[in-house]
Amino acid sequence: MKKPQPKAAKVSNTTTITPNMQRITLESEAFADFPDDCEGGYIKLLFDPQGSTAIENLEPDARPSMRTYTIRRFMPQQNAIEVDFVRHTCDDPQSGFAARWAMSAQVGDGIQIAGPGTIQNMNLQAEWFFMVADMTALPALSAKIRRLPSDAKGYAVIQIESDADKQPLDAPDNMQITWLTDQSIAQAVPKLEWLEGEVSVWCACEFDSMRAMRQYFRNDRQVERDNIYISSYWKQGVTEDGHKVIKRQDMEQNG
Repeated sequence: MKKPQPKAAKVSNTTTITPNMQRITLESEAFADFPDDCEGGYIKLLFDPQGSTAIENLEPDARPSMRTYTIRRFMPQQNAIEVDFVRHTCDDPQSGFAARWAMSAQVGDGIQIAGPGTIQNMNLQAEWFFMVADMTALPALSAKIRRLPSDAKGYAVIQIESDADKQPLDAPDNMQITWLTDQSIAQAVPKLEWLEGEVSVWCACEFDSMRAMRQYFRNDRQVERDNIYISSYWKQGVTEDGHKVIKRQDMEQNG
């Protein structure tokens, strides 16, 4: 099978939407081939080993470093996508290639991407919904919650750095939105009343928080695996490459 070719994109807008979140709009003629339902799916941003976007200078047999981000919004009329980046200081261990690129990106800058990746859909026929995210997963939650039925009920629990990082969400009226600034996901989620009926769970956050949520939803609440999506997007104090190794090991052990 022929390896998919990277897609060349350019920055058409960059905005600091909250103190700890940068939103970048990318445009590319290649986005015309993106499926209409790609919002909430992922793309890979491509860098060389030094963090440059000039991957055309790589040796022929060298592979670019890839960083995974969510398509928050797809604008097919403009062949454009919105991608949100958590802002980090340069000395933050989580400040990798993509975060540094996003904070310095200017309109007209180019970058190569791969994707979009496949999306694991929620069970939209469930009787209620439980969504959990930290700031790294807020773009994905923003896209997912827009797709819930208009009469959906349940919870969306989101951990942010400060009250100033709250964002407007296009959520059904009966979804209770809880923004966390002074307690952890693992502390807050079990305190919420468990509703009656079939639940659909979507959870994405830091690795240790993910493990706590997996214990809660799978074991304590015994939610059927087909009704749960749980993923870690990062691990405290570990690079993305290191997190990938830890995440793969965890999946082999726990499924």
